[in-house]
Amino acid sequence: MSVLVPTLQHLRGYYRRATLDRLIALATASMALVILCLTDLVTGPSGMSLAEVWSAVRAGPWGEDLVASTILWQLRMPQTVMGVLVGSCLGLAGLQMQTILSNPLASPFTLGFSAAAGFGAALAMMFGGLIPLPAFVVVPASAFLMTLIACTLVYFVALLRGSTPEILVLAGIAVLFFFQSMQSLLQFLASPEVLQQIVFWLFGSLLKASWTSVTVTATILVLCVPLVIRDSWNLTLLRLGDVNASSLGLSVDALRKRSFLLVALLTAGAVSFVGTIGFVGLIAPHVARAAVGEDHRFALPLSAVIGAVILIGASVFGKFISPAAVIPVGIITAVAGVPMLFVVIARRGSGDLS
Repeated sequence: MSVLVPTLQHLRGYYRRATLDRLIALATASMALVILCLTDLVTGPSGMSLAEVWSAVRAGPWGEDLVASTILWQLRMPQTVMGVLVGSCLGLAGLQMQTILSNPLASPFTLGFSAAAGFGAALAMMFGGLIPLPAFVVVPASAFLMTLIACTLVYFVALLRGSTPEILVLAGIAVLFFFQSMQSLLQFLASPEVLQQIVFWLFGSLLKASWTSVTVTATILVLCVPLVIRDSWNLTLLRLGDVNASSLGLSVDALRKRSFLLVALLTAGAVSFVGTIGFVGLIAPHVARAAVGEDHRFALPLSAVIGAVILIGASVFGKFISPAAVIPVGIITAVAGVPMLFVVIARRGSGDLS
């Protein structure tokens, strides 16, 4: 009775087929993102056809049709591009969070970064008048600064007690509840007008996007992506467990600290301008893993693309169901994310997730 042993040639063939399947999944998700972006540019309260949008794109920001150019380049285009950037940031951050914490239900908000950004924005809305700068500068700057402060608090706890998944989660929960309580205090003290601004910011909306915010978020994403991709093999190795990864020469603590800082930057860049947007960083990594497996060379870019697909899809859906008053994407993602979360929990219970 002979025993079939896979040859090196068979293994190479399997690896090539697996790589091709992963590239196809990435290309399919990218095509879906392009289609959704075009749909997002076409839909809106003013109602422009695809031909009018294409004509305005070709004419540029200062085309002959000033109305169409203004609508496309000053209103719709920044929102669509911002949606792609924010979704990509949250998708990347979410996959790193779930990997370094070994927790399939982790997301960028687990460590309290979103709550810190909300507190910073609320603080700026209440007392920003004391600073001689416009509100569209003070609010995102304050949100970004508070996110970095939350990062620093969790980081120092990790330095003192060790950067294990348990310590990071516990420190993050403590930071989360602290900033949420401070945020609630500001809402209680705020005047009705300021309270309305705070609540709308916390909804999470792409309507706040501008070319300035697009530039800042794009810069953060471009700076972080090479650092994330550089650790793609290490993150894949970490999925084997701390003991196995350490035995193969990986410095697990150093990797967690690097990834933790990158998650803080990506989350800060994402939420500082558009507000709190939940579930994107939780769902996108699971979809990416289901499509390409644990190889982070493919899972990281696919998670970023899936995050962008979810957010732009939410934007399109919000415009379809309420063309006159566009529903904030944060509400859409929260409502749609609940059944997705139940699916994740169900798969977790059946042993499909590690």
